[in-house]
Amino acid sequence: MQKSFLLLSVVVICFSSCSARKKTTTGSISNRDVKRNNSSIQKANSASIANYKQSTSLEYIDRFKAIAILEMNQYGIPASITLAQGLFESGAGNSELARFANNHFGIKCTSDWKGKSYYKDDDQVNDCFRVYDNPEDSFRDHSTFLKRKNYAKLFELDKNDYEGWAKGLKAAGYATNPKYPQLLINLIVKYNLDQYDRPEGEVAKIKREDRVLSQINDSIGKPTTDTLTKTKPDDKIYTVKQGDTLYNISKRFGITVDELKALNSIPDNNIHIGQKLVVVK
Repeated sequence: MQKSFLLLSVVVICFSSCSARKKTTTGSISNRDVKRNNSSIQKANSASIANYKQSTSLEYIDRFKAIAILEMNQYGIPASITLAQGLFESGAGNSELARFANNHFGIKCTSDWKGKSYYKDDDQVNDCFRVYDNPEDSFRDHSTFLKRKNYAKLFELDKNDYEGWAKGLKAAGYATNPKYPQLLINLIVKYNLDQYDRPEGEVAKIKREDRVLSQINDSIGKPTTDTLTKTKPDDKIYTVKQGDTLYNISKRFGITVDELKALNSIPDNNIHIGQKLVVVK
């Protein structure tokens, strides 16, 4: 009972005070469209939702430790940090976003996101969150999300320096909660998550730094492509899929809802699956 209470407390803290890394371009979407969109997402994931079983922190760690190690070896993010963030942000996989959207890190829709969306109140009413086909895609997108200029210095740290990463994430703007680094460190210590971290030799570290930092530098100032859907932002025609709304389509392609409606002579907010939309001005 004490462990459950502690985890619940952590989740409540996160949901009420998380983070700058989640901020995105805002727009208006009606509560009706939110309900319709979220219902379609839940319907699409009905099989996994029906089979959902609440997990403990230890069960969560056991399930995702392998992918956390895989991401660490590829990008240099300590596995302990990835697991601690997943535990913290998703409530050990039991949060609404984790269950319905497979979103374990609370990552919001940004202008380059071309996947499906799920809406819930967070920093603002009806904030837009990314939807993934499975939790593993969420873990991969978390690593990719961190390959941004403001996080570049973190990849120069040792991949088993979880304290440096915890403090560095806060300093780089990942979270607004001043206690965020210590919350992560506390979870790492409590569940001995640093057992999954691996040191690396000097040569291996230099090669990894060069590879990841080159990827970060190469992406600066270039149009972003979605690492999961591989859809290019400059595609002129988009086919409406289940769960799409004018709002989340506009955000994917960096235009406003009004511009999208004008380009396609749409008189209201109604669109249908299979409809072809012009998405580039």
